[in-house]
Amino acid sequence: MRIRELIKKYDGKTVVDSVSFQIPRGKVTSFIGPNGAGKSTVMGMISRRLAILTQSNQIQMKLTVEELVAFGRFPYSGGRLTDEDKRIIDRAISYMELEAFRERFIDELSGGQRQRAYIAMVIAQDTEYILLDEPTNNLDIYHATNLMKMVRRLCDELGKTVVLVLHEINYAAFYSDYICAFADGKVEKFGKVEEVITKETLSKLYRVEFEIMEIEGKPLSIWY
Repeated sequence: MRIRELIKKYDGKTVVDSVSFQIPRGKVTSFIGPNGAGKSTVMGMISRRLAILTQSNQIQMKLTVEELVAFGRFPYSGGRLTDEDKRIIDRAISYMELEAFRERFIDELSGGQRQRAYIAMVIAQDTEYILLDEPTNNLDIYHATNLMKMVRRLCDELGKTVVLVLHEINYAAFYSDYICAFADGKVEKFGKVEEVITKETLSKLYRVEFEIMEIEGKPLSIWY
């Protein structure tokens, strides 16, 4: 997917300024950058005809996990589920390890379980591209790490192209193939993880000092 010259203004202020880059197919690409850098705005602008999970993904209805995931098939079935729809729903529930919770109501789940249910709904849409806006938001380290492992599997096992907005730089570094770093509504740097997760780039981006070490061949950042 090629993104060309995206521009967005609010009340005369440019919040996305001539953003251009290419999302590699079948890879995990993470958007990083400080608050207000334009990450989520760009994500929303490229989300047409794609499966997207936003930060405000709360549905104010009494739904079970299975009913929520079935919403992902609505564009195809219009509410009348076929056998193929049911197969895809079952696959999405299984893939996010939610079989034991499929009859539980969403508001009865833990934060990590609920987030997995929303991602299962996104998977059920069965699109090539999956966009996730801060999927680890409000999750503890255990649930956030497990969620990122599942996101990685979407790419490696299902061949999905996954795009994430992440504030956790080390999750972006460890689980992504490519990083798009934003600052002030512009692309500061785009490239493979090792090209972007550097002391120089991160220190400039976040305006604090960074050091980089390596774990399992992946860069790990420490800031102070």
